[in-house]
Amino acid sequence: MLAVCNPFSLETIGEIPLGTWDQADSWLNTADKLHSDRSSWLPAYERITILHKTAVLMRDRFEELAFQIANEGGKPLIDARIEVDRAIDGVELAAKELSHLTGSEIPMDLTAAGAGRMAFTSKEPIGPVVAVSAFNHPLNLIVHQVAPAVATGCPVIIKPADDTPLSAQSFVNILYEAGLPPEWCQYFPCDIPTAEQLVTDPRVAFFSFIGSARVGWMLRSKLAPGTRAALEHGSAAPVIIDETADIKSMIPLLVKGGFYHAGQVCVSVQRVFVPNAMAKDIAALIGEQADKLIVGNAINEDTEVGPLIRPGEVVRVAEWVVDVLEHER
Repeated sequence: MLAVCNPFSLETIGEIPLGTWDQADSWLNTADKLHSDRSSWLPAYERITILHKTAVLMRDRFEELAFQIANEGGKPLIDARIEVDRAIDGVELAAKELSHLTGSEIPMDLTAAGAGRMAFTSKEPIGPVVAVSAFNHPLNLIVHQVAPAVATGCPVIIKPADDTPLSAQSFVNILYEAGLPPEWCQYFPCDIPTAEQLVTDPRVAFFSFIGSARVGWMLRSKLAPGTRAALEHGSAAPVIIDETADIKSMIPLLVKGGFYHAGQVCVSVQRVFVPNAMAKDIAALIGEQADKLIVGNAINEDTEVGPLIRPGEVVRVAEWVVDVLEHER
């Protein structure tokens, strides 16, 4: 079993059974057969209906989904609500994009050999998708990976982040409630060896990964021949300040960008480049603004900065702070 904890209180808030390779193997077989049998494909209008109903159900459970994000992931409620909004938008956009999946005609009589002929293109589902997701946006990232798969008619298997599996589970259950047959979307928490075996299986047509570059590139290097992949990794997002910047209006935004979700976002403010003459003043202003932030359990309405996702991350960041302080001495 996988115990899910509130990262602030470390209280266990749920337990999720881990899947086995036998289950994954069975689901891959099912997904492969669904894709191979064109008569089993869900028509576009059904997929659109399912996605629209999914968005309605998510809107009905807005506060429940936001609380779950805060409770399992440590993202403050004020930001968790924004994530739910974005996730609902993502579902609706996936449905909307289906109307844009058109083909094109290609003239063939540009040469004598093609006279009297016409070619055309059409878009079809690529096949079984495996989606491996990250903890920092436990609902919205799953939507980014799964809603397009559902929209295009690809069976999908989801491996959620170990720290935040509950939001992904809720989304899958909502898809079922909206009418998606369960065989088209399987929720599969599992251990690392099983996940690697799943991702690298030759029946997988597309691999969607959100997480660290180290893990993403390692898995990509082991994909079966022909498997396509989309990797989303973290960045080292810089902010550049010059002498003409409006410092007063900039500082609150800079601090929000740096401390959003305790800095655990790939596009958080991670580096600030400042002219030497301004560096100390800017650092002091950032510190003053940061001191005003309310730190606490993310499920509390007034919390502005929640916890890091697990105790080991707290130790790691604390060591960085100690190193900086010792260097300054």
